[in-house]
Amino acid sequence: MDLVTAQSEQRKLHKRNILVFVMGGILLCALFLLSLFVGKYPFTIEGLLAGDDRQWLVFRMLRLSRAVVGVVGGFALGIAGYVYQTIFRNELASPDIIGVASGASAGAAFGILFFAGSIAVTVCAFGGAFLAVVFTLLLASMDRSGKNATVILAGIAVHAFAQTILMCLKLIADPEKELASIEYWIMGSLNGIDGDSIGFNILLIAISVVILVILHRRTLILASDEGEVKMLGLDANAMRLVVIFTATIAVASVVSMTGLISFIGLVAPHIAKRLIKNNNVTTMILCGITGSCLLVASDILARSVAATELPVSIFTSIIGVPFLVFIIYKGGKEV
Repeated sequence: MDLVTAQSEQRKLHKRNILVFVMGGILLCALFLLSLFVGKYPFTIEGLLAGDDRQWLVFRMLRLSRAVVGVVGGFALGIAGYVYQTIFRNELASPDIIGVASGASAGAAFGILFFAGSIAVTVCAFGGAFLAVVFTLLLASMDRSGKNATVILAGIAVHAFAQTILMCLKLIADPEKELASIEYWIMGSLNGIDGDSIGFNILLIAISVVILVILHRRTLILASDEGEVKMLGLDANAMRLVVIFTATIAVASVVSMTGLISFIGLVAPHIAKRLIKNNNVTTMILCGITGSCLLVASDILARSVAATELPVSIFTSIIGVPFLVFIIYKGGKEV
């Protein structure tokens, strides 16, 4: 009887998880479609069907690319957050933990000061994030113990160094032009996304996410005790570096396009794990879907609640800060 009851409960849980997954997909599709029609320039389905050149240009170059970046970027941040929290066995871990955000900020500031054009800023931001990850992993590799805290401490050191560089760049920036641009980039926004310049980032994000999904089982193994990992014959240090590096490449690809988007990587995994009570590849993908929903919804609010467009991180922070307090209150105090 106990076995029959257990099987019945398992089937119910499985059906519930499928329903949650489907509802998340439907919500994301609805937000994606809504995002296409929200903005300062009004256009309609009738105008698009009539072949209005200006409406098609706005749709293709601005709205569609912006909505795609919202979906893909949020998905990458959600999955990266899941990976960090799993590997570090710390529910407060997020993509910023190893210096990618501060590295991207310093790189973007460098691009704004010394180069012209949004593409140059994007490239510099990506380069800064990439270098931050490399330095963090190099510092962590000096410790052969394989402790998770080593990467966190290395990330703190790289973050402090990148922040110092950022402050120096701010000091030499023109207060009326360059400094304002730096501060706006740091606040994060999907405004100004150009459909012609995001192809490489989208491709890099897609490759990184596919690799992370393939390595999902190994990521779960890395969350076990070191002794168990060794018994399974897995090179924990090498695999940990591969997974962390891949996740951070995905994050760097996002922030180099959008600026800093806070709290998505922290909040999305917690929401997904509370909706699905198991921990498998479906949970990882739901983390991505949740991240996409949060980012697209925040972007819709950013361009619709005020006369001028607001930074999207304002709305992700409105969601994230209370959630962070809730996590700490419930016992997520391990750092």
